[in-house]
Amino acid sequence: MKLPHLSAAIMLLALVTLPVAAQQTLTGQDAFTDYTKEHPGVRRKLTVADLPQPYATQSFTNAAGIVPRPDGVWPQAPAGFKVTQYATGFDNPRLMRLAPNGDIFLAESNSGKIKILRGVGADGKASQVEVFATGLNEPFGINFYPSGPKPQWVYVANTDSVVRFPYQNGDLTARGPAQTLAQLPAKGGHRTRDVVFTRDGKHMLVSVGSRSNDDDTDNNPAEVHRADVLEFTPEGTFERVYAYGIRNCVGEAIHPTTGELWCSTNERDALGNNLVPDYITHVQEGGFYGWPWFYMGGIQDPRQVGKHPELKAKVIVPDVLLNPHFASLQLQFYEGTQFPSQYHGRAFAAEHGSWNRDPRGGYEVITVPMTGGKATGEYEDFLTGFVLPDGKVWGRPVGIAVAKDGSLFVSDDGSNTVWHVTYTGGKPVASSGTGRTAASGQ
Repeated sequence: MKLPHLSAAIMLLALVTLPVAAQQTLTGQDAFTDYTKEHPGVRRKLTVADLPQPYATQSFTNAAGIVPRPDGVWPQAPAGFKVTQYATGFDNPRLMRLAPNGDIFLAESNSGKIKILRGVGADGKASQVEVFATGLNEPFGINFYPSGPKPQWVYVANTDSVVRFPYQNGDLTARGPAQTLAQLPAKGGHRTRDVVFTRDGKHMLVSVGSRSNDDDTDNNPAEVHRADVLEFTPEGTFERVYAYGIRNCVGEAIHPTTGELWCSTNERDALGNNLVPDYITHVQEGGFYGWPWFYMGGIQDPRQVGKHPELKAKVIVPDVLLNPHFASLQLQFYEGTQFPSQYHGRAFAAEHGSWNRDPRGGYEVITVPMTGGKATGEYEDFLTGFVLPDGKVWGRPVGIAVAKDGSLFVSDDGSNTVWHVTYTGGKPVASSGTGRTAASGQ
């Protein structure tokens, strides 16, 4: 008798249990990847010198039609880590942020809701899932103000505005209606907006992605204040363009030591399978990152020849070049102590996965090694297995949250699930259908 999905599960298990030298870094052309080569512990480092010429390969439309997660298939983490299904049944779960009291705030962009996930029950599931706010317009970014143990407001970045709700620690529903603080450009193009605050609490930084793939304000006034990070006061008064030429900074984070803004960025399409790299980088005040005229330190976009030569020398090379078309979304710095010490200080980032690459790539969570608050330029596969051996996709990571106990939560809008990753130190864990560990081979 043929068991449904068994062969796929066996093939996937074979892929993820191959021995990997975690500290061996793939470089040059070997650093380009696709889903068949993504396994926990594999490191890669791409540089500008590795990039092909535009149109060296054709561009593809290879959108992921999401399939149900087959029985026996689970996200795969490095040895010693356990993955459990924390909560499921969401409607497009996206960015997550941890409240000071340990609650997880989750944006459901399609439903226009902010939900709260609280606690971990004996079965590994969320103890409570509550609706904090409704009636929002494609919400994504969430943050708390002022920073510290007693915030007074929950800020939410809708696709067209920044709003805030009065809040006290432990609230499961908003204590008042949304107050609109700032309007954002929103017609067409990228819909995600994130919101963070500078370490001194004086400025609010909001990321706004481009309206188009490679248009510019010369031809299209709708691109004004897009592909930018915008700076406001916490009360919503516009101050300046903090940084520009960043096609789509989906995820923002403030480095806990340096106070620098970091962005997880989706770059442009249609120049080939291996162009242009997505990236993770610290963002310089007033910095220019190239879009749409240049990329990766002054390389000319062939669709923009002759435009703005005065800007070429200003283009900043990002800190970490990811594989092209990964769709890098939320990132979070790891300051916890549950994971092994080598993870402390790293960034974790969710790679939503390509729609325009063949074979497809991304669909994983990565870590970014850091030294002294600066990226080494490498990145490492951490949580993989969201693509089946036949290329069908069942999961797409979006959000990252580090819990107070140092464990990791990952939202996945493919299976509409939040996953929970804990470190067990390689201790065997019984299979109960709610968890898998790399150590136990499940």
